[in-house]
Amino acid sequence: MTRVSKFALALCLALSSLSPHADAFSASPKSVASRSISSGNGIAFLPRANNGVSLFMAEGDDGKSTLVRLPGSAVEVTISAPGAATKAAYDKVCTELAKNISIPGFRKGARIPPNVIENAMAAKGGKNALRAQAITTLLSELIEPALKDEHNLEPIGQPELKVPAEELAEDFTPGEDIELVIKCDVWPDIQWKNVEEGQEKPYYGIKGSYKRAPPDQTKFDKAMKDLRERYATLEPMPEGAQLQDGDACKVNMVGYMAGPDGTSKGEPLPDAASGDNVEVILGEGRYMEGLVEGLLGAKVGDTRTVYVTFPTKLRDKTLAGKKAVFDVTVLEASHRTIPEVTDEFAANVRAGLTAESLHEELQKAVDAEDSKQYVNERNAALAAGLAERLDVEVPDTLVTNQAREKYALMMTEFRDNGMADDEIKKLITPENFIKYKDIAKPDIEQDFKVSMATDEIANLEGIDVPAADVDEQIKSLREQAAKEGQDEDFDEQVIRGKVESTLQRRLVFDFLAEVANLDVEYVEEEGFDADMMEKLAQESLEREETMATAEASDE
Repeated sequence: MTRVSKFALALCLALSSLSPHADAFSASPKSVASRSISSGNGIAFLPRANNGVSLFMAEGDDGKSTLVRLPGSAVEVTISAPGAATKAAYDKVCTELAKNISIPGFRKGARIPPNVIENAMAAKGGKNALRAQAITTLLSELIEPALKDEHNLEPIGQPELKVPAEELAEDFTPGEDIELVIKCDVWPDIQWKNVEEGQEKPYYGIKGSYKRAPPDQTKFDKAMKDLRERYATLEPMPEGAQLQDGDACKVNMVGYMAGPDGTSKGEPLPDAASGDNVEVILGEGRYMEGLVEGLLGAKVGDTRTVYVTFPTKLRDKTLAGKKAVFDVTVLEASHRTIPEVTDEFAANVRAGLTAESLHEELQKAVDAEDSKQYVNERNAALAAGLAERLDVEVPDTLVTNQAREKYALMMTEFRDNGMADDEIKKLITPENFIKYKDIAKPDIEQDFKVSMATDEIANLEGIDVPAADVDEQIKSLREQAAKEGQDEDFDEQVIRGKVESTLQRRLVFDFLAEVANLDVEYVEEEGFDADMMEKLAQESLEREETMATAEASDE
């Protein structure tokens, strides 16, 4: 079975939706131009200057035009082309065609009279083909200056004649005026809906909701405990008092590697593993296993032999997980008192804090850390609300282009999952694409609006992406491409644009989150139900046994 590359497959898929008569696996790549890119939380469209087809200005007289707005960010333009322009377009087509056409009695590239070329083409079934091409050329020369210069609009997509060029060619006469009526999509201007009373800016106060797990109480309790521990007070213990859990002491420690029996002393440990006047707080999980346990009940002046095991994740790999023996002499002993959370304690942490405000601030800090894993859910809520703030009609050209890209990506994923190319080809029909486009359209329109809005907000609020952040991402992506053997396909210029767009969108969403009115619905995450899984497995096994029994009886 013949295999095609992902790029070729995507290109063919895109082309197949252009015409019901196109062969998706043999079409020319010159007929497709994609004008948008994907990024981050969806599609990020390129700036308007990079959208649309390339058009050129006419040489000679310019036609004047009138314009009518149509739904869907489309316009109908009526251009009155003067005779000089129609003759120039006709002559240009004749000159270009003469370079390639073969006509008996004329050498290739020679100047051939237009009527001779027309007769030759008519003999081959191309009546009026020359004049139709002249109309198409005239259209391409006049439409862009008409929209840009006369109406200050940016055309996108392919302009379409209201009356086909072949039909107009019936009455087309070079050198005579002609009126062309053209439909074309144009880049929409950003329009915000009316600002609500008391709302500072149209993108402030976005409303929406998203779900996330409740704040982690365990993390909060640990954070509060660590804070209280930091403000613990020490009081010297009476002479002869024994160290208990929670007390503190200062000790001299001399360490040795443990012998094969785990208790005898071997080689001395490095100085870094021993020390004088070492402060030890007696509490579970604070130090290497065995140290605290070996000091419980000791008094000032005692020397204890303590048997310990170094943590397996110790940075010094020569000691990680190894057993050791310490001679520990207690120099000082103190009772530690951990303060309760009161207004007085809060004021010691920071002037002006109360127990209540301290609790709120700490809860907010812990929750902010937890909320990072729900940024995508938050941004989805912001995007939906932001799109609602815009009063913009999305051109069908952009919807079609984005749907085409998504459709192609879906097909390449089918291929990656093992579907044969012949089966994929059967799915690539204009009818299937139209169905897919209808399904994808709402999401494409929303993401286009969000893209327009985030670009505008970034400009208004001065939100820029630091160059160092972009470079860091580019470096990471390049390394990843090299590992996957795709470094030759790595186009840094294209990738850089996508990275900048993605990072800027994230920064804009972070800004919007600060000024939004989002409701957070806290939902307990469902745990793994072992009983349910066992029940389902048992039912599946019973079904298989029943089927096997039925098959055996049939035999």
